[in-house]
Amino acid sequence: MDYDLIIVRYGEIGVKSPKVRRRFENKLISNIKRKLNCKITINQGRIFLYPENFDDAYDTLHKTMGVVSFSPAVSTETDFDIIEETINKYVQNLISEGLFSPENSFAIRCRRVGTHEFSSHKMAGFCGSVVVKATGAPVDLSNPDLALFVEVRDNKTYIYHEKIQGVGGLPVGTQGKVVALVSGGIDSPVAAFLMLKRGVEVIVLHFNNYPYTGGSNEKVLKIIEKLEEYSPSKIKFYEAGYGEYLKKCIEDAPIRLTCVLCKSGMYKIAEQIAKKEGALAIVDGSSLGQVASQTLPNILATRYPTAMPVLSPLIGLDKLEIEEIGKKIGTLDISILPAGGCTAVPRYPETNADLDHVLEVLEEINFEDEVEKVVSSIKSKES
Repeated sequence: MDYDLIIVRYGEIGVKSPKVRRRFENKLISNIKRKLNCKITINQGRIFLYPENFDDAYDTLHKTMGVVSFSPAVSTETDFDIIEETINKYVQNLISEGLFSPENSFAIRCRRVGTHEFSSHKMAGFCGSVVVKATGAPVDLSNPDLALFVEVRDNKTYIYHEKIQGVGGLPVGTQGKVVALVSGGIDSPVAAFLMLKRGVEVIVLHFNNYPYTGGSNEKVLKIIEKLEEYSPSKIKFYEAGYGEYLKKCIEDAPIRLTCVLCKSGMYKIAEQIAKKEGALAIVDGSSLGQVASQTLPNILATRYPTAMPVLSPLIGLDKLEIEEIGKKIGTLDISILPAGGCTAVPRYPETNADLDHVLEVLEEINFEDEVEKVVSSIKSKES
């Protein structure tokens, strides 16, 4: 099929106020252009994209936050004779490509924007008669084998037969910045993806627990590379050397509290990075009750010392639901690559931490000073 353009649709952007809608539309167009060198126009809620390479465009639009669906289309003039000629050619191409046959049923779905001397119903009936005349195919308005879409917009008419699903959400960059805690595991990359989908710019913070883990950040770099497929720009990446802090917790605090103190430190350090980057929240992959640090008492205790909001988009999902998203976005295969666990985890970790006791222990280990030591050594890295 020789397409002229791709029609791009957004969803919830359309319910924003006119001023906000224009800003979001402009950001969506800007994000597409960062990935794709092509002409883009917009008209009454539709984005029209004219790519040099349609395959590249499909790949980009599939992974652009804010795109709900898109359709490769053929454009023509809003003239009945020209529309008839275009539909005839379009249907013949579908038949030659094995996408339609005269034995298949079809329906015309017509949408009209602007002032015309005909109704959408009349245009649909005309286009349907063209297909019947050319192929003899039966009409089935309820459950057709093929839906042929005819979109009339002023003096231009667009014809297409498929709506390709996009990722949806809001354009990245419309909702500010967050610092996402990303490990090499399954959950945190999915959490970062979901925040990208809500339009935030994600800054990754990874904690290297060496010598309690292997110390390699190879998996994290691969995960960031995968997440960047959904981001209009490279994702900034910070790595924190966390081994000395963990050693302090293990040696100078009750061993059952190691995981609680570990998570408390992560949030506090993330808060400092967020302030430096102008980010307004911290994101993690917590799922309620999944591991010791994610029970409600422990969530309270670990987040209490941190003033900045901590967002947990996976909080109500179970492991299978999280894995399904990871599989869909391509992070799961990376996350399940072999890697040793953290040897700092105690045999019997605390699952019902007492907040007052945790605060006392934090003071005993000079929590603020230990956090500052980690923060002072953190540097941003290239993903």
